[in-house]
Amino acid sequence: MSTQNPVFIPGPTNIPEELRRAVDYPSIDHRSPVFQEMLAPVLAGLKRVFMTKQGETLLFPGTGTGAWEAAVTNTLSPGDKVLAARHGMFSHRWIDLCQRQGLNVQVIEEEWGKGAPTGAFEEALAADRNHEIRAVLVTHNETATGVRSDVSAVRRAIDAAGHPAMLFVDGVSSIASMDFRMDEWGVDIAITGSQKGFMLPAGLSILAISPKAKLAMASAKCPRCYFDFRDMLKLNASGGFPYTPPVSLIRGLDRSICMLETEGLHNVFARHFRIAEGVRQAVSAWGLKLCAKEQKLYSDTVSAIVVPSGFDGTRVVTHAAEKYGVAFGVGLGEVAGKVFRIGHLGSMTDVMALSGIATAEMVMADLGFPIRIGSGVAAAQEYYRTSCGSVQTKAA
Repeated sequence: MSTQNPVFIPGPTNIPEELRRAVDYPSIDHRSPVFQEMLAPVLAGLKRVFMTKQGETLLFPGTGTGAWEAAVTNTLSPGDKVLAARHGMFSHRWIDLCQRQGLNVQVIEEEWGKGAPTGAFEEALAADRNHEIRAVLVTHNETATGVRSDVSAVRRAIDAAGHPAMLFVDGVSSIASMDFRMDEWGVDIAITGSQKGFMLPAGLSILAISPKAKLAMASAKCPRCYFDFRDMLKLNASGGFPYTPPVSLIRGLDRSICMLETEGLHNVFARHFRIAEGVRQAVSAWGLKLCAKEQKLYSDTVSAIVVPSGFDGTRVVTHAAEKYGVAFGVGLGEVAGKVFRIGHLGSMTDVMALSGIATAEMVMADLGFPIRIGSGVAAAQEYYRTSCGSVQTKAA
C-alpha cells in the first residue's frame, strides 16, 4: 500500500507534515524545566478543546482503550453498577472492559445503526430508586456504524430521573472533530486518543474529568497503578509526570491544539460536516444507504456504507488495498461483511475526500456493484463546489 495515498479509515488518521515535524524531536530530560514548560500549555489547551473550565485534563501513554480503563478504575469499585447500551463494536468493547474489571453492567441492547437509547436510560435510572447505578456510559460516536449519539439528551435523561449517576463519554472518534461540550452537557469523564481528531500517531490516552469524578476517586477500589489519576494530578501540578512521558507526542499535541485553534474549533466542526456531507451525497448517488438509521444520527467522522445483498463489504476494503493502495475500514461485529467504512476525520480536505470517493467507485465497479461510475464523485463535487465556505456545523 502506498504511503503517498491518504487513508480513509476512522483512525489512525492522516498526519499533517507540520505534526510529523513536531514529533521528530530529540530526547530531553523530562524532569527538567523544558518539559515542565511543554506540559502545562498542553493540559490547558486540552481544556479548551473539551470545552471545560470546571474539569481537569490528563494524559497517559496509551490509546483510547487505556483511557476507558483509567476512567472506570479511578472512580468505581468492583461490584459497582453501571448502565450502558450495546449498539456497536466500541460500546460493546467498553462493556466488556467494565465486566473484566468486576463491575456489574446493566446492558441495554439496541439495534446496530441506532444511537444511545435515552428513553430506555431514563426508565432504567428512574427504576433505580436506591441509586445503585454509579455511572452511565455513552459512546458519542460509534465508529463501527457511523452513528452519533446525543450526549446532551442522555444528561437530560439522567437529570429527569433525578439520579446522581456520573456520565462517562467515549469521544475517541468525535472529540477535536465534532462538536463536544463537556461542561454544558454535564459530562463527568470524557476520553479520546491522539490518533483521531488530533491527527497524531497513536500513543496518548487523553481524558478530561469533572470535579464530581475527581471526588469519586476517594472511594474507588478498583486496582490501578499505571493509570492512577492521583499520581498524575499530583505531579502534573508541578509540571512533572509519575514515570517517563512520551515527550515527542506531547510536543506534537501542543502543535495539534495550535492548528485546531488557528482554524477555529467551530470551523473544524463545519469542515468535518461538509466533508462528511459530500460523502453522504456520493452514497445517495450510488443508490446505497448508510448503516445509521436516520439523518440525525449521521456521524461527521466516519460513514458506514451498507453494501447490496449478495455483495461483501470486506471485499471492497481488501480490493481497494490490493489494487489501488488505499485503506478503507472493514465492517466490525454484527455488521462485518455488511458494510465498508469511509473515515473522513482529522487531516482531511474536500479534495482528499474526492480521491477516496473516486477510489470507492472504482472498487465497486470492479466488483460488479450496481453503481454508475462517476455518479458519486459528481454528486460530491457539486456539493463541495457550492458549499465551500458557507456550510455551518449542525446544532448540538
